[in-house]
Amino acid sequence: MPNFLFNTVPKKVFSWLVSVVLILCLVLMVSLKHSNTRGLVITAHTALAPTETFHRYNVDCSGIYDMDPVEVGNALALRRQVVEERDDSLVNLTSNCDIFLESRGYKDVCLSQEEKNFPLAYSLVVHKNARMVERLIKALYSPSNIFCIHYDAKSSNEFRSAMEGLAQESVLYASINRLKADLHCMSDLVKSEVQWRYIINLCGQDFPLRTNIELVSELTRLNGGNMLESSRPTQAKSERYKYHHEIQDANFEYQKIPVRTNEEKKPPPHGIEMFTGNAYFVLSREFVEYMQSSNVVKDFLAWSEDTYSPDEHYWATLVRLPGVPGGIPRSQPDITDLMSKTRLVKWSYLEESLYPHCTGEHMRSVCVYGVGEMRWLLNYGHWFANKFDPKVDPIIIQCLEENLQKKQKLLQSLFFLLLVCTI
Repeated sequence: MPNFLFNTVPKKVFSWLVSVVLILCLVLMVSLKHSNTRGLVITAHTALAPTETFHRYNVDCSGIYDMDPVEVGNALALRRQVVEERDDSLVNLTSNCDIFLESRGYKDVCLSQEEKNFPLAYSLVVHKNARMVERLIKALYSPSNIFCIHYDAKSSNEFRSAMEGLAQESVLYASINRLKADLHCMSDLVKSEVQWRYIINLCGQDFPLRTNIELVSELTRLNGGNMLESSRPTQAKSERYKYHHEIQDANFEYQKIPVRTNEEKKPPPHGIEMFTGNAYFVLSREFVEYMQSSNVVKDFLAWSEDTYSPDEHYWATLVRLPGVPGGIPRSQPDITDLMSKTRLVKWSYLEESLYPHCTGEHMRSVCVYGVGEMRWLLNYGHWFANKFDPKVDPIIIQCLEENLQKKQKLLQSLFFLLLVCTI
């Protein structure tokens, strides 16, 4: 077993997982859920061993984790030989849903009782690189979980077709901003038959650093609390919501962006104290249900309509409102992105002072991870990370996939062996 697998699982967590496996298997509490893909839910069947549908690079991920100079050098050389995977190739792969689910291993997933009792919901807002989106979904997949996928107007026709192949009628389409995309997904997810416990929002360039059972374990310990960045605003960030913004055309990828005017806005309604963070969160179902029924929240959403990047203050502020489920008291110190486990990001202007230099490339001040980040990513303690791009470094994505798969297979093999012994 590669060393990096065990190094990424704390001893206490690993011991707990083994104990859970022993107890579950001894009392035959392993649950395998069998049903067809329908609605927003992707579920599993028993299946044959999966076949590869993506290009695999000949690398030793254990050596890369250990920063072996030969293996790292090999990976750096190989990543220059990127094999481009087009969106329309996923359309072909998903033309037969059953074969695709079987070939990618969706139909062969072991589900523990803890996972069955603790479903998770995912809101994915994506707009490009369908193959990477599918790899993200595969890494997050558990028969108990539920997914909502939103893609916007700037997506290519090939990308839209690929997403429809993945989720069929479940894809939500509308040309709206990041915040409303998540709100629409939340509304649909709350109405679903799956009684999920937490909702997690991600984008197409995110990737998980923990298996589903590890996430369930850590989220259970939150005991209904929410996990997200929430800090007192700097002067620069406060100007994003103090002034009225208007949507104008832009001559780059985003096509239209909000542009600040000189018109000052009225203060937030209901005397709300402002906090800022980022667009990404882990929120309890109770918090979401409260939010959807609160007039204060509705008024705050309306007030935020003409601000710049409202998703970067909306969630951070709401979680500080007095009395909200799983709320964070206003008196509590700032929760930075490095303190919140939701998303691990490297900013170019904080490299060397807060974390090592980026070994991939930078995109708008954010590090697109390279193989040199593998050890740092797996050991920092976060649940997800951003950004990944197979065109920049496909090796780091492959190694993170292998890490998740090996941990999952370890658990499944323990389940299987102990079940055989008890029959």
